[in-house]
Amino acid sequence: MARPSLPFLLLSLAQAAVFAAVPPNIVAEGVPEVTPALTAELAPYLGLGGASFRGWHSVRREAIVTTRIGDASHLHAMAAPLAKRVPLTGGPEPVKGGQMQPGGSLLLYAADVGGNENYQLYLKDTADPKSVPARLTDGKSRNIDACWSRDGARIAFATNRRNGKDYDIVVKETRAPYAERVVHEGTSPSWGPVEWSPDGARLLLRQSLGQEETRLWTMDVATAQKTQLTPKTGRWYFTQAAFAEGGKAVYALSNFESDHLAPTRVDAATGALRKLAGGPEWDAEELAVSEDGARLVVAFNVEGFSELRCWDLADGRSLPAPKLKAGVLGSLAFRPGSHEVGFTLNTEDSASDAWSADLDSGAVTRWTNRTTKPKKEIPSPEPTVVRVRSFDGLSVPALVYLPDAKKFPGKRPVLMIFHGGPEGQSRPGYRGSFHFYLNELGVALVYPNVRGSTGYGRRYLAMDDGMKREDAVKDVAAVLDWVDRSDRLDGRRVASYGGSYGGFMSLACLMNYPDRFRCGVDNVGIANFATFLRDTSDYRRSARRLEYGDERKPEMKAFLDRISPANHADRIRSPLLIIQGRNDPRVPYTEAEQMRDAVKAKGGTVWYVMAKDEGHGFVKKTNADYQFAATILFLRAHLLGPGPVNEQK
Repeated sequence: MARPSLPFLLLSLAQAAVFAAVPPNIVAEGVPEVTPALTAELAPYLGLGGASFRGWHSVRREAIVTTRIGDASHLHAMAAPLAKRVPLTGGPEPVKGGQMQPGGSLLLYAADVGGNENYQLYLKDTADPKSVPARLTDGKSRNIDACWSRDGARIAFATNRRNGKDYDIVVKETRAPYAERVVHEGTSPSWGPVEWSPDGARLLLRQSLGQEETRLWTMDVATAQKTQLTPKTGRWYFTQAAFAEGGKAVYALSNFESDHLAPTRVDAATGALRKLAGGPEWDAEELAVSEDGARLVVAFNVEGFSELRCWDLADGRSLPAPKLKAGVLGSLAFRPGSHEVGFTLNTEDSASDAWSADLDSGAVTRWTNRTTKPKKEIPSPEPTVVRVRSFDGLSVPALVYLPDAKKFPGKRPVLMIFHGGPEGQSRPGYRGSFHFYLNELGVALVYPNVRGSTGYGRRYLAMDDGMKREDAVKDVAAVLDWVDRSDRLDGRRVASYGGSYGGFMSLACLMNYPDRFRCGVDNVGIANFATFLRDTSDYRRSARRLEYGDERKPEMKAFLDRISPANHADRIRSPLLIIQGRNDPRVPYTEAEQMRDAVKAKGGTVWYVMAKDEGHGFVKKTNADYQFAATILFLRAHLLGPGPVNEQK
């Protein structure tokens, strides 16, 4: 074997010096030391980040992308494909989104502090690199759904500054002193602006009544008069809406009279609905309309993979779609004055990158090429999609990644990973640092998309609502049975892993199947539904009650208490790693503390990692790297090492 070069050794030692110690904002309990040797071992798998497409310059062919600067992600401008990335924002906190002013040089973006999700809106003049961003909001409240008027003179956004719970809609001038007007005072259901009409006279609004129902409205900005655009009867879901045809129509994704979200035309005058022909029988998930209103592009979710479809809106004709590499795409946006659409594409063998496709010529252009390159080739195995029959006959899909059989023969241990949401989906794409499990530990990755997941129709999405919550946990038993039957997987060595709602799923697996999981990881997960609903942020509570059930009702309270892992810590016999952000507005840190204390009180083994400057998941690189190292130590100790489950089975 070739001897490592001196520069590589020096780099490894430098990385070890940085990451061996516990980061200053991390509180760690029970976690062994992250040694320099482990840091050097993990180094090739850290920092495998890509770039995300965020939009276009409004005047010239220039892409706006997000890449990492130091610990945080920031906005950059790219004057040409694969050109140097020029930073537009900076600082210790990551930015959210980024929209260029139509016809101007102002950049609108949002940022929070420490992951608290109280997003503040900023304007920066990109024509002057030394300009100081102007904050448009109060520095305390949550401000979301910002959108430019077509002339670049006004911004509309939603804010909960009035009472911390309900969202009002504000229209704000984009020149100092930034005069503003509240055009809608919201009540409990969430309201937000979607888009301005081409003439700037109307706002398209979305009213959310939970995962089952949303409504579209138009508002006359001068008078603040609202008109409901979508049907007044029936519980239909509308999302990803945009004006088209000069403001005469709105195109949206909707399940109107269907189980799947499909591109739908809504007449802006009459509200008449018409579905577009030519889409597959899968959920559509993203939509974009060209500035001239002539082209529509829609991304469909076909068994987890993205499939692009295009339409000519002048005659409703389906157009040939550009050929893209298999993967998952998002952030669709047309370049002003063109039929070129930009997007982020994540594939199995590459981290996310910014791309574009010209719908007229079919040309596909890559704008970024891996913002960070691995120091050695990292194998990227393709997943297999398997389907298992659950207790009631439901077909439940799962993505399965297997280690190299030559390097790791025989039956392999399993890390079963649950997505959050629950309105989410585990999808194919680049595994990033998780390739370490496959390539270095020989651990297989299994991603179940249990009932309640998106991508499989509205009926499937609603199958775990309310009192049906446990049915999703029962789906896991069917996946475990499939693992037991596999000639490549070891059903005696299975660990659970999940974030957010997936954290609850991980805990529920340890609680309900204590003899089938050797250990588990709970990352910002729900431990007790009653306390979660009581303590989650005010602006989220009503929507969460629609999803999980209203804990104020005695029957529902009894049910939620029965399924909450923190109430049954005596049933969790496997070691547990808990990861939490102190500033989490979604799942409060008290859920993690409650779970830790409950398991320890019953004599269980708990490792605990809490970041004081993070929210719902670790996004700062130093913290994320430590979290990953701690997880590797945990799995080596409790999944790969000897454990009680082997002896029990």
